Amino acid sequence: MPLPVLIIFKTNYSHMKKLKIIILSCLLLSSGMVFSQQKEWSLQECIKYAVENNIEIKQQTIQTKIQKNSLDLAKLKLLPTLNGSASHSYSFGRALDQYTYQFYNQTILSDYLYLGGELIVFKGLQNYNTIQKNKYEVLASEQDLVNIRDNISLSVALDYLQILLNKELVTANENQLNITRQQIEKTNKLVDAGSVARGNLLQIEAQAAQEEVSLINTKNQLDISYLNLTQLLEIKSPSGFEIVIPEINVDSSSVITGNIDEIYEIALKSRPEIRSSELKLKASEYDLKIAKGGRSPGLSVSHSFSTGYTHILDTTYSAPFNDQMKNNKNFGVGLSLNIPILNGWQVNKNISNSRLNVQNSQFALEGTKKQLYKNIQQSYTDAVAALKKYNASTKAVISTEESFRYTEQKFNVGMVTSVDYNVAKTQLLKAQSDMSQAKYEYIFKTKVLDFYKGVPLNLNK
Repeated sequence: MPLPVLIIFKTNYSHMKKLKIIILSCLLLSSGMVFSQQKEWSLQECIKYAVENNIEIKQQTIQTKIQKNSLDLAKLKLLPTLNGSASHSYSFGRALDQYTYQFYNQTILSDYLYLGGELIVFKGLQNYNTIQKNKYEVLASEQDLVNIRDNISLSVALDYLQILLNKELVTANENQLNITRQQIEKTNKLVDAGSVARGNLLQIEAQAAQEEVSLINTKNQLDISYLNLTQLLEIKSPSGFEIVIPEINVDSSSVITGNIDEIYEIALKSRPEIRSSELKLKASEYDLKIAKGGRSPGLSVSHSFSTGYTHILDTTYSAPFNDQMKNNKNFGVGLSLNIPILNGWQVNKNISNSRLNVQNSQFALEGTKKQLYKNIQQSYTDAVAALKKYNASTKAVISTEESFRYTEQKFNVGMVTSVDYNVAKTQLLKAQSDMSQAKYEYIFKTKVLDFYKGVPLNLNK
């Protein structure tokens, strides 16, 4: 953060003292802002931040709340309904007064109040089955939310490890370039002394130029990996973003615990995508029961209350408003039976569609289980292959380093050409890169397997 420019024309001792305090404050604020920008994020902090800010998670949270509202509405439908109405009307010309039941050829003023409702006693258990259906849909929506969080967490872990890998590759390329620059200095001295032909120096300088391009490309890949992670975290810019570099060691004697079937059995009982598919199947079964309930007769009880006022009674029989509202009260209770007979085959088609939805949910559950098994199978196979590749790459790095040191010694005394020297350096860099890639691939795949076992993501274990 640039410091503000202070222009001073005249000052005294007290002003200078205040100025020093201002400058010191600015320096402290500036250093504080730099420190905050260079905060190092651990994997757990990245996952927590992504889960709290991811748009897809927020949308699924809203969807879950909508499902809960649907469940509440289904429960409230068990209560009796109650509705009211009130009217104030004028009739002109010949009209029948509803309270005196006489015709009058004059303006009639009347008021009417009504309260009434209905209680469904039986309707093929549709209300009960609707509650059960919505309950399972809420539970399935909650599991979908967990699954989205898990997927985001895995994506964060993958991008996090990609940064660590690219950092190692940048370091390896920088080391190679530094070695080449040192050789340029040595060769330049030998050329000046007449011990080595200038062609050797030109070849090493060309190699250095190629390594600089490779280093730039690797740094670009590192910048892209930072950008990918910050975008996943919904951070506007990767500027100032840095991650914690944990100490990660892979033992050459490491083994992958469990087998594919054991991990799959654990995942079947814990994975949210499986639980969600099971709950959605259960909801579709209750939806079929709701459709079948459409064939059942419906029994309901109705209740009502009404009263009214007309000015005819008031003017003709001296019945004021309060007396009429009291004397004109009417209470009603009714029992209604509705028997479905023919409704355009709607009930049968609803039942047929609901059966198809149950079958579709069964296939969805089966497909989810198969996909889970494939994912575990693939991750397990990749982890085993990555471990083998890492062990082989480790041996290759050791032997290549020894070969490079031997070639470097021979090159320093002029026993090999610069071409042979550059080939040895390139082989060493490739071996180091292969080892780093295999290491992080193995780490990620084993963390995925642990995730299927219900173990939280953690790079320190």
